[in-house]
Amino acid sequence: MTLEVNGTTIATTEKGYLENLEDWNKDVATAIAAGEEGIGELTDRHWDVLEFLRDEYINNAGNQPMERFITKHMSKVWGEKLKSKDLYRLFPGAPSKQGLKVAGLPATTRKGGY
Repeated sequence: MTLEVNGTTIATTEKGYLENLEDWNKDVATAIAAGEEGIGELTDRHWDVLEFLRDEYINNAGNQPMERFITKHMSKVWGEKLKSKDLYRLFPGAPSKQGLKVAGLPATTRKGGY
């Protein structure tokens, strides 16, 4: 499969994840979110989560944080006590799954958990 962004064709897996991590940029994220993911416009909070997910994966040996860890981290960043439903409002398909896709990262291989 492919994704067209600003006249560039980007290869994706059959589930819509980027095949090449380096193809990701904010325009690509915006296209993924607005496309079949149905998220719509990305807010500053979306970008905070996406940047955290990318940082964890790229700079922490491929770590793909579970939702509980994402929630705790974003609570610190935003200075408020969050619940998982707060992140599900941003990424209804699960912050640890849909968030990874929009962040241009590989699909998670772990099962269950939060």
